[in-house]
Amino acid sequence: MRRIAIVGAGQAGLQLALGLLAAGYRVTVVAARTPEQLRTGPVLSTQAMFGPALRIERAAGLNLWEAETPAVHSVRGTLAAPPDGPQEVAVQALAFTAVMDEPGQSVDQRIKMAGWLELLAERGGRIEYRTLDGAGLRALAERHELTIVAAGRGELAELFERDAGRSPFDRPQRTLTCLYLHGVGVPDPAAEPRARMHAIPGAGELYLQPALTGSGPCTILLWEALPGGPLDCFADRPAPDEQLDRILGLLRTRLPWEYELCAEAEPTDGLANLYGAVTPTVRHPVARLGEGCHVLGIADTLVLNDPITGQGANNAARAAALYQRAIIERGGAPFTPDWMRETFELCWQHARHSVEFTTAMLTMPEHLQGVFAAAAQHEAVARRFANTYADPADYAAWLATPELTAGYLEAFR
Repeated sequence: MRRIAIVGAGQAGLQLALGLLAAGYRVTVVAARTPEQLRTGPVLSTQAMFGPALRIERAAGLNLWEAETPAVHSVRGTLAAPPDGPQEVAVQALAFTAVMDEPGQSVDQRIKMAGWLELLAERGGRIEYRTLDGAGLRALAERHELTIVAAGRGELAELFERDAGRSPFDRPQRTLTCLYLHGVGVPDPAAEPRARMHAIPGAGELYLQPALTGSGPCTILLWEALPGGPLDCFADRPAPDEQLDRILGLLRTRLPWEYELCAEAEPTDGLANLYGAVTPTVRHPVARLGEGCHVLGIADTLVLNDPITGQGANNAARAAALYQRAIIERGGAPFTPDWMRETFELCWQHARHSVEFTTAMLTMPEHLQGVFAAAAQHEAVARRFANTYADPADYAAWLATPELTAGYLEAFR
């Protein structure tokens, strides 16, 4: 029975651990927090998951909250025209509604990861609740045949060298402000649950995602603010109530139609908010910890995207499924650095599309702006754009260059 260690207890780490355990491997997970600490702790992410990733969870029997989580079938996209002056408010310059081929869902990772940790323990997996530095990681790797780092950002991720050729940015493109809310209204009750996204030229974006948290269904509100811009006003990390007051102030002039829907909202709990920034980064897959000691990275440790396209949890689910297959197919052969690199390259064949799509959404080239305008006029364009979030591989077929986009949109002119 082969011994596998996984450092990190997020989407990729726990999904992989549970899959390998079911396949007969001896699995040790190193987790920083216990289930109780997770459930009573701060928000971890915004985690929108689309149909293909949810199918992976469903096939593995890990969709424990599917029945009670809002199923999001469509997205409402809006481009806001900025206010003309200090006494004016923004208006909707264009809007479109896009239907997803498969519904998406979002489960608060505080309850999801706590539940998966408990499931891992029930099924006989070994869990060590502690944090590791580089020396601790090496000691762990020396006791296992394969060690996988699923720690996302932080000290352990920095052990993996940045891949400059694949990393599109060297600094954050947005500052991120997230708040979980109860009591957010909806513009069209007959169409709910629906995600809403708003582009605010020169300022950033706002996303509203129906989700499930510990106190029931909720709405996750995510500001993507251009650094130094008018939406970038949460660096002092206010408490949820104060954060909501500032958000309402922004909505009153920037997105007044959303202000009306959020005016009666309240935070889901006292730790329902998150603030930060992400430098989109791709790293080399293998870290050398000493002579003959190598570890393999996975998901956000190696491919870290800004959440503007919601790819993090989806990439993690795909990567965990691919790594699981590769480990099983390896049989009894050693997990060499070459095998580690080859395994990640298989993962990169899909992950690269999420990087390219996210880069485009952060920089908004002219031909992509044209897609927004076309989506407002043609349902088929809106639908294809929405489903590119679910399967970003389609980005390469119609959004990657101005010529591809023009060729696709020509049929609608």
